[in-house]
Amino acid sequence: MLGIGDTAQSGLGGVLAHAGGAPSQTPADVFGNVFFVFLLLGTLVGIVVIGYTMYNAFKYRDGGGNGGGDEGIERPEVGELPTGGGGGKKLFLSFGISALIVLSLIVWTYGLLMFVEEGQAGTANELEVDVIGSKFSWQFVYPNGETTSTLRVPTDRRIQLNVNSTDVFHNFGIPSMGVKTDAIPGQQTSTWFVAENTGSYMAHCYELCGQGHSGMDAEVRALTPGAFQDWYASTGA
Repeated sequence: MLGIGDTAQSGLGGVLAHAGGAPSQTPADVFGNVFFVFLLLGTLVGIVVIGYTMYNAFKYRDGGGNGGGDEGIERPEVGELPTGGGGGKKLFLSFGISALIVLSLIVWTYGLLMFVEEGQAGTANELEVDVIGSKFSWQFVYPNGETTSTLRVPTDRRIQLNVNSTDVFHNFGIPSMGVKTDAIPGQQTSTWFVAENTGSYMAHCYELCGQGHSGMDAEVRALTPGAFQDWYASTGA
């Protein structure tokens, strides 16, 4: 199990890797980086806000020589207008810094989402699979014509999914891979992923499509390149 330090190192490493244009970024990596950055900034903001609140609560506490008068600090009175605020410089500075951080996050996140949307340029090693949704199952069609109800893919290879539906709106998603896209009748959508580890995963329908929606699942098997090639060579028309 990864500790907090390992998670932070992995998240920061992923952010820096993407900033440098690393080709190994997958949708799951991208969403993990976005989550890590927002979690980190949210934690820092919470620490600053709570810390400043506690500081003022201690500074203006009742008793202990801080209640005003000659020996203590002059507390603001109820209904008294504040003075000596520096002409709004603190407000302007805090607003400017906040706006800069928010705009930077918007631009950065939009760039990552565009990367996920369009993906990396296809290569000769890319595997393209058609995904067909229908009440209430998924079918996967490979380039050699093989059609199965289980999506088998090799690890460390870009998998391009072309998704459509034969009847109503569905939504195909593999949570472990960080991919999800609509399955629309008469229209093709696409998404992609890279399976980094072998294993068995689950794909689900995320669009309420009828009574059998809850059971519209499919198994995704990530195989080693050799094992996948052996399976693929035994299929086809």
